[in-house]
Amino acid sequence: QTRSAWLQEIQADRIRLNEQPVSPDFPLTAGDILSYYPPENLEPEVDREYDIVYEDDAILVIDKPGNLPCHPGGRYFAHTLWGLLKTREGLEKIHFVHRLDRETSGLMLIAKDPETARICQAQFEAGTVRKVYQVLVEGNFPSEPVIADGFLIPDADSPVRKKRRFISSDAEAPIPDQSQSCRTLFRLLDHQGPLSLIEARPETGRLHQIRATLCSMGYPVVGDKLYGVDDTLFLRFIEDRLTPEDRIRLRMDRQALHASELGFRHPRTENKLSFGIPCPAEIDSIFRRIHFLLKNAAR
Repeated sequence: QTRSAWLQEIQADRIRLNEQPVSPDFPLTAGDILSYYPPENLEPEVDREYDIVYEDDAILVIDKPGNLPCHPGGRYFAHTLWGLLKTREGLEKIHFVHRLDRETSGLMLIAKDPETARICQAQFEAGTVRKVYQVLVEGNFPSEPVIADGFLIPDADSPVRKKRRFISSDAEAPIPDQSQSCRTLFRLLDHQGPLSLIEARPETGRLHQIRATLCSMGYPVVGDKLYGVDDTLFLRFIEDRLTPEDRIRLRMDRQALHASELGFRHPRTENKLSFGIPCPAEIDSIFRRIHFLLKNAAR
């Protein structure tokens, strides 16, 4: 922006020095924190209806909706879980122990201080945290449990640079140097027509692990622009060019991935805590609609 535009931002109290109003001629010194709070109308709208499942003086367990970023980045600042927790709950310090993608719903663990966050993160790194997801995919998933043990690598065939691909550890092809090992347990929960509802239990915590693994196995995630039926949908989505036909192929507005269960030891008491929440209505309704169509078609 121009100098005059930044002056207007200062006058509107959207630029602060050490969380205090500042004048344009105030000198900065080492250690000062300069913050910018853009107008909310510049940010995309989100689903702000999160629920607090559990809270004490050390942690929060949040049920995050499916269209809400966790932390500021890109076009999002106030319209994030971080921003909402600061304004609604009055939390000064927020430490995300782990994160969910913007379009993934479900349970998240948040610490209220750095030491608590460190203890909780150590549990995730040690693999002692119980994480269970429900995910709706295209295709008829096997009735027997599936163990997907292998590696995630960049998908060189995709037009989207950040997309990843899963390679089974049994594959004969050489594994690139930039690969990451991963392991996920999958189990079929229900099947309706062309769709399967499955349970996913990741034993490692890699970026896009569940979505990339399922896509590479031939079961693209419903509603997923990147790991769904066609990754060019992602390019049209970020350019705001999705067509009505694209939205029909996606079946829903966000990826059908939900963090349904979370279990860990309390960072202070070491008591075992376990939380579970049902699959949200927007995922369940797709299943019920498919069942209704199949039932009517059979008449």
